[in-house]
Amino acid sequence: MAITTGICPSPNQPPPLPTLSLPTLTPLKTNLPFPSSKFGANLVSNDALVNGAAAEAVALARAVAVVTRDAAAVRVGSSEVWSCNESGNYESGGGMMVRRKKRRRRRKGLECFDDEERKMELEDGRFSFGVVRYGYLSPREEAECCMSLKEGAKLESERTRVTEAQEHEPTSKQLANAMRIKMSSIDKVICNRRESQERIIKSYRGLVVSVASSYQGKGLSLQDLIQEGSIGLLRGAEKFDPERGLKLSTYVYWWIRQAIIRAIENKSRIIRLPGHMCGVMAKITKAKISFNQRFQRLPSHDEIAEMINVQASIVRLVCERSRLPLSLDRVVTDQGCMALQDIIRGPDEMMPETMLKKQLMKQEVEKLLNTLSDREAEVLRLHFGLNGDTPQSFEEIGRLLKLSRERVRQINSIALSKLKQTSTLDDLKLYIV
Repeated sequence: MAITTGICPSPNQPPPLPTLSLPTLTPLKTNLPFPSSKFGANLVSNDALVNGAAAEAVALARAVAVVTRDAAAVRVGSSEVWSCNESGNYESGGGMMVRRKKRRRRRKGLECFDDEERKMELEDGRFSFGVVRYGYLSPREEAECCMSLKEGAKLESERTRVTEAQEHEPTSKQLANAMRIKMSSIDKVICNRRESQERIIKSYRGLVVSVASSYQGKGLSLQDLIQEGSIGLLRGAEKFDPERGLKLSTYVYWWIRQAIIRAIENKSRIIRLPGHMCGVMAKITKAKISFNQRFQRLPSHDEIAEMINVQASIVRLVCERSRLPLSLDRVVTDQGCMALQDIIRGPDEMMPETMLKKQLMKQEVEKLLNTLSDREAEVLRLHFGLNGDTPQSFEEIGRLLKLSRERVRQINSIALSKLKQTSTLDDLKLYIV
């Protein structure tokens, strides 16, 4: 009895396995006595047949197990040889196709960081924005994305117009009626705009990072610069016209740069400076550096003004306003027990003597006003601002009290004449310096 195993050879399959044969089973010899009786002979012969069949089955099962184990070992060895041969063919023939596929994927922007690596880098705090590689969009994809952004911008402008007219946020139905389109089109425009924004930001992130990295150290972190550059990227994509023959990366470069410069001018300082003053300050800084390198000393305001062709007063004003603000809680001693506000004198109004003097003067004025009628006291308080409010004219007081301007003037003059005749007026002369 023999078992043969074979596989038809093919170029994409491993080589055929060798043929294995089972050992031929010899019949089982039994030396049993044959009784003389007919019944006993039949019984013995039947038992012998059963025992022989069982022994033959056990031997066959053992042989099959051995053959199976040998076939598995041969299979493993042949598969290793085949994998080595196939790897050689892969390197020689199919390697170029794989490299081409990788190159196409890289161009289309399909290669990115693995999620686990990105998560680990974010947890470690060493995520690098410049390592992420995405390919630029094709001209057709640029045109589609920019068209979606323009439609989304038109939708937002229409929503703003309807909100200002109705003084509340419009619904999708109202917005569709205002633009004369279907409600499903509104949702489609919003989704397309969001997808286009994500594609443009991912594809041109490297451009934004390269521009933002050149403006580091000017008051904003790299993350803030990248965020502002991405806003400028989307703004430039909305203005992009594919029919002019330009690339989107060439066009949005100036929008990214402008957005970053504006963000530095407006957000890098606690006290904001005007835009033209920021330009003058940059010129002054450059002039200081060049003068110091040439003459080995710091220049004066007049010398800087002569170098940049401006007035010396402007240079002095910009230098004074460009100083960084100091905190009053700043520690001025090595032990840390004294802050800056503890040694700086406050305004004169905050002195205890001045505060007490004002309080006593206010009490004396109230005593004088109590000697007048309620209308006369009210007119004096409103006209001179004795309650701490802004002084008002006779016409304004008349509209407030529903009196004519002449009548208010008469009440004021009568009240002042009464106060001049009182004896408590001399108490106020003590506060006149």
